[in-house]
Amino acid sequence: MPQRRAITGRSQEPRARFAEELRLLREERHLTFRALAAQVGWDPTLFSKMEKGQSLGGPETVVALDTFYGTGDKLLTLWELAKADPTQFKERYREYMLREAGAVSMWQYSPCIIPGLLQTPEYAAELLKQGGLKGDALDAQVAARMGRREPLLTDDGPHFRAILSEMVLRSPLCDPDAWRAVLSHLLAMTECPNVIIQVLSSSVGLHGLANTHVMFLRGAEGRTVAWVETGYSGELVQETQAVEALQLRYDRVRDLALSPDRSREFIKRMLEEAPCEPST
Repeated sequence: MPQRRAITGRSQEPRARFAEELRLLREERHLTFRALAAQVGWDPTLFSKMEKGQSLGGPETVVALDTFYGTGDKLLTLWELAKADPTQFKERYREYMLREAGAVSMWQYSPCIIPGLLQTPEYAAELLKQGGLKGDALDAQVAARMGRREPLLTDDGPHFRAILSEMVLRSPLCDPDAWRAVLSHLLAMTECPNVIIQVLSSSVGLHGLANTHVMFLRGAEGRTVAWVETGYSGELVQETQAVEALQLRYDRVRDLALSPDRSREFIKRMLEEAPCEPST
């Protein structure tokens, strides 16, 4: 589908419009990415990715650009619209993404992969490649996934609990250093006051969510919905009785999981045991 354009000739798609404005402002001042980085800070490759639509950057970067260009809060406003734009995600996931963005609390169980909200760019890229994505489409989906993590890191971020099957932590990436970065990131996330990570040992055996990836989202109005997913499709469960049945299973799995402190020690031990890339 071609991008919508207004009378100005500029895109009306939030992500594309944000990237266009960044490019126009830089080109009006005849700046290279390296020269812009020297004035504002950050790595010049970040500004290149932002103009290509591969990354939105963070709010601190955008505020610094607004200050440098003297554009008030124009870029920050465009950034907020781009970040909230559901069209950056595949159509079948858009309703879920809108609910996730508005959730005040979330709790999840993952039987086989690290949840999207806890992934590193390298992990997301390797996983998405397995689904056939490549090139610009891959870069765009990785950037969108990384953007989902940002609310967790804010002072008033939503409460998030993730229960990870031990199998998740025993399914490494091809690159040993990238895998160590994943484990280090999980440990860092356990330090966030609004994030709890628990590990479900494989020794517990079968349980009610053994083959079910599920995320519960509670909105500001108090209603909870559930997202149930496989590697091929996902379903938003909204009927109260069905959500409560899933939540009962989740509660039983949580009772079987290691405590947050013991889970942190488990992840730390996995990091210590993870192989390093051999030095040359």
